[in-house]
Order: sequence, then C-alpha cells, then structure tokens
Amino acid sequence: MDKHWNQYCTMSIVHFMAFPKTMGGEGAIAESVAVIAEDPFFGAVEITTVKDEAEREAVKKVLETSHIQVGYGAQPVVLMGKLNLNSLDDAERKHAVETLKPNIDEAARFGCKRVAFLSGKDPGEKDRMSALEALVRSTQELSAYARELGLALTCETFDFDVDKAVLIGPSGLSAKYAEEVRRDYPEFGLMYDLSHQPLLREQSEPALKLLKKHLVHIHVGNCVTDPATPGYGDQHPRFGWPGAANDVPEVVEFIRAMFKVGYLAEGKSPRPWVGFEVKPQSAAESSQQVIAGTKRVWEEAWWQA
Repeated sequence: MDKHWNQYCTMSIVHFMAFPKTMGGEGAIAESVAVIAEDPFFGAVEITTVKDEAEREAVKKVLETSHIQVGYGAQPVVLMGKLNLNSLDDAERKHAVETLKPNIDEAARFGCKRVAFLSGKDPGEKDRMSALEALVRSTQELSAYARELGLALTCETFDFDVDKAVLIGPSGLSAKYAEEVRRDYPEFGLMYDLSHQPLLREQSEPALKLLKKHLVHIHVGNCVTDPATPGYGDQHPRFGWPGAANDVPEVVEFIRAMFKVGYLAEGKSPRPWVGFEVKPQSAAESSQQVIAGTKRVWEEAWWQA
C-alpha cells in the first residue's frame, strides 16, 4: 500500500483487553487510558464501564484533553453478567435488555457514538431461528433506547461452537440478523474481528463480502485453534504467539479483503474504525510491549498489502 493508513481509517484499540485488570470496571483506568491517548498512532480508544465516579471523571478528562475518539464496549458486561439477549425465556431476555441500558447511559456520558455488545449463547439448530427472533427484538428495544441518546448499537460477531459459543455468529446468520434490525434501525451495524475468524472457520474475503453492507467496525487480533496449544480459544494473544492462527500474512490478506469489499476506501468520511484487540497472557507480557508488537505487525502488513 503506497499511502498511509490514516488516509483510510481511524486506528483504535480495545483498552480493557490491552489492560485486562480494568475489564471489570475497576483499577487504574484513567492512567492506562492515558497511555493510549498519549500515543498519536491511535485516533480512538474503546473502553468499558467505569464503576467509580471519580475515576469516570478522570477518564473523561483524559479523553477530552487528548482529543481522541471513544467507543464503548459492553462485551465484558454481557459476559461477566451471563446476559442472554436471545434467551427464549422472556424474563431472562428482558433482564439482559434492562441491565444494558445503564451502560448506554454511561457511553453517552463519555461522548461515545456507538455501544458494542455480543449475543447470547447459541441454543442449537432446533431453537436457533427462535433465538434469532428474540435477539432482533432485544436489539430493536436497545436501539430505540440508544437512539434517544444519539447513540447506535454494534453487535460483534463471535465463535458459535468453540469458546464463547454464541448465536452471532457465522457471517451468513449475522448478515440475516443485521438485515432484520436495520429495517427499523439503519444505524445499527456489525463488527467483525480477525481474532474470531479462524474460530468461525471463515476466510477474510468471503466473510466480509457477506457482511459488507452492515459493517461499521473491524477488529484485528489473534487466536489459537488447536486445543492442545496454550491460549486455545478466544483469548486474544499477541501476534507471534506460538501456534496461533494469525500473523503478518493473515493481516495482509485481511487488509486486502477490507479494500475489496469497500470497508476501506479513499475519501470515506468519517473514516471507518479498525481496532486492535490483543491481551497480555501473563505477567511476563507487559501491555505496552504487546501494543508495540501489534503496531509493528500492522505496519508491516499494511505496506505489504
């Protein structure tokens, strides 16, 4: 690629993965958000809930001072709370919807434009279409709530039978789901993650072609598909992790696919987001080193693409 990526996309990073001790909404959140905000490589940062009000205000100050865009990821809230937006038990489904509304409120206070989430467990083939209907209903209800605050929702697709084992899911079903929601809420969109692609047993170009009308966010990361290899599943190890699925060649292919389907294109305004989602796997791996390594992989892949 003969032009800089900043001409085509805004680079972001999932803060609560890069600094996993903050994932539950506690810890040195403002301090670690500042590490990202002070790095001009990134034009955006993706955060999650902040439980302490003083810490929340400190995070807001960092974001405002550094003039960085911000997105909100409610995935930890869904996973830690075992929320199921596609439950066939309507009381459980409604509980998930009501639980996420305060997170939409919080996202609005941070100045976010989008809130990302994931679906509930895949119930199996027999009940899959009923679960899809329930998820569409939940997403419409949350989209209506978010719209009143000037926000839109983004559903991230995950694996359906390996680790998270959720409904959304394979790209074909994900596209069907998005089409249903977007009839009434065209601002709704999907997020596709290179980290999840091998777990879905998909390939870049065919998957992105299925989703291209609905894509509003991309993640770039890594995973392990061999159960006998440390880090197996959806653990987002660094690039270069022994036995992992993705490295520079796979990122090159992914970048090329993003251009082929039009997610990346010259002159788009606003520029679409491409975000890193990587996580230190032990105390021996610092967040800063994992971030630096990911930037190097992206830079090498970009110029090869």
